[in-house]
Amino acid sequence: MADELENFITLASPVIDGKAKDLQALSLKIWEKPELGYEEHFAHGILCDFFEEQGFEVTRGYTMPTAYRAVFGAENEGPTVAVLSEYDALPGVGHGCGHNLIAIAGVGAALGIKAAIEGGLNAKLIAMGTPAEEGGGGKVQMVSSGCFKDVDFSIMVHPAPFNMAFYVSQALEKAEIVYKGKAAHAAAFPWEGRNALDAAVMAYNSISLLRQQMKPTWRVHGIISEGGVKPNIIPEQTKLEFWVRTVKNKECAVLKSKVNACFEAAAKATDCTVEITWDPIPHAGVLTNSKLAYLYQKYAGQMGVVFPSREEQESIVDGSTDFGNVSMVVPGLHAQFCIDSSVPFHSHVFRAAAGTQYAHDQTIIAAKSLCFTAIEVLHDPSLLKEMKDEFLQAVKDA
Repeated sequence: MADELENFITLASPVIDGKAKDLQALSLKIWEKPELGYEEHFAHGILCDFFEEQGFEVTRGYTMPTAYRAVFGAENEGPTVAVLSEYDALPGVGHGCGHNLIAIAGVGAALGIKAAIEGGLNAKLIAMGTPAEEGGGGKVQMVSSGCFKDVDFSIMVHPAPFNMAFYVSQALEKAEIVYKGKAAHAAAFPWEGRNALDAAVMAYNSISLLRQQMKPTWRVHGIISEGGVKPNIIPEQTKLEFWVRTVKNKECAVLKSKVNACFEAAAKATDCTVEITWDPIPHAGVLTNSKLAYLYQKYAGQMGVVFPSREEQESIVDGSTDFGNVSMVVPGLHAQFCIDSSVPFHSHVFRAAAGTQYAHDQTIIAAKSLCFTAIEVLHDPSLLKEMKDEFLQAVKDA
């Protein structure tokens, strides 16, 4: 069995290496033409074209205009892996999160898995293009649309300032808060007004005081997006936007209730009304499957990648990603690979790093690590079962 696994990996590895220049060309085209979430028509088109050229059965506009599904081995009865790509950019900083690299890492891993299937691996491969990770919740909607119902596990990688297999992200919920009061002349008749800005400021300050009782991994951040019209008019309406994050999904509801109390108390204290609207597309925290993480770390380590200890990795709490919702319905891996240890996410310097030769070389290593991880799980029924058993328990504990 070990010899057969090694044979599949031997088939996959040179295929990815052999396509490295083509993959880099794809990446740089996407990098040079950044598109915001749900507007990634160029990236969607060239990625679908490439998959069709490589012999995949491609569905363009899969459940949404800029998503795709590229399938190979559909006739096989073995387990199914979904390899995910992202390709949306950020306003102002373009590919300041390196999604051009995520795009080709998914493609590269898929090409390697395809080679193993052609060599006899009994498995089905789905390469999935997922739009609008940056705030749009594309994967959340794809989960709701049933895109992962025929998938046994899902994997992807993300460029970063560090290497990480045991990824920790935060559950995320977003709210818009609208206070309504009564306008009045702020100098002549202020007592006739009800100050909606007072309500907004009181809510903001109450949440600031709440932080003393928040757990270290809880996060609340917000802005006053509308604060009034002119200083001599008592503000009749104000708006706030707040984001609430926790590592444990179940704790998000607890923190939401505390934050809601601050919003409601401010309305009562200022004699204003309040409307609190929570985004219907919450992001779950990522449930990293340890079986997948250890395999990824093993294969990347064989290619020279150095990782901190698992404990150190899990102490780094990242932001939020819609992959969390995927990891709640199938076992998942969202590994990270270093392209430059000095560059922070969502910055111009990260964008520059995502276009370098070094970043593309590291992406090929990440794609191969992802590919080999998938091949080993697809090849070993007992490992597949262990992965699924861990997943079921993790969902209960989330």
